[in-house]
Amino acid sequence: MALLEVKDMTHYFGGLRAVYNYNLSIEKGEIRGLIGPNGAGKTTIFNLITGIYRPSEGSITLDGENIVGLQPYQIAAKGIGRTFQNLQLWRHMSVLDHVKLAQYAKIRYGLVGAFFGTPLRHRQEQEIEDRALELLELVGIRHLADQVVTNLPYGAQRRVEMARALATDPKILFLDEPTVGMNPEELKDMMEIIRQVHQELGLAIFLIEHRMKVVMDLCERIQTLVFGEVVAEGTPDEIRNNPVVIEAYLGKEIET
Repeated sequence: MALLEVKDMTHYFGGLRAVYNYNLSIEKGEIRGLIGPNGAGKTTIFNLITGIYRPSEGSITLDGENIVGLQPYQIAAKGIGRTFQNLQLWRHMSVLDHVKLAQYAKIRYGLVGAFFGTPLRHRQEQEIEDRALELLELVGIRHLADQVVTNLPYGAQRRVEMARALATDPKILFLDEPTVGMNPEELKDMMEIIRQVHQELGLAIFLIEHRMKVVMDLCERIQTLVFGEVVAEGTPDEIRNNPVVIEAYLGKEIET
């Protein structure tokens, strides 16, 4: 059984059909990519799977469990973590607190423990901080833990968002254009971080990207979406040389 299975997913916004008959199967530890022109429906697919929207039709199962109709926080708790195309960070919060906060759904000490400062509270708070620091180390910004997030350069803020997503202990990580707006050096660093996260945590990863170098270098299989429909799916070489993909999206210039 696949880790994530999406079958015949269709979605309408009023009379507009945004996604049509979409299918996806992701195995444990697999890296999959989703490409397509602006407005193709890529982020809408992420939002449908993660519960921001409810599909008009179709099914979504995670580890064999139906997740259609669950709230985003419930889906996150079941094992889907994500980042966003536009940064979703709290302006006046420290880097460390961002990653700690993502873990508070798992606390067990309750209101009494919080009020009286029980040993369980102190132990769990230390565990949460230790885990947050481990994840910041993994994405290369542990030395920035005490910084307010808005004081960081853009590339570092992207790393904070990834560490926060990882703090939910996902089975699969959704990355929505993780290298958008990055310069070549930041892009290279982010690609290495994604590889490291994949290798060390054994996560499945599903990513949306416009930069073909990122998709072609990282992904095992790639889907191409045009007007809400998958027009091609295959390995990087198959997608790179697919005439339908070239005509619909890549054109004559393929970034390498």
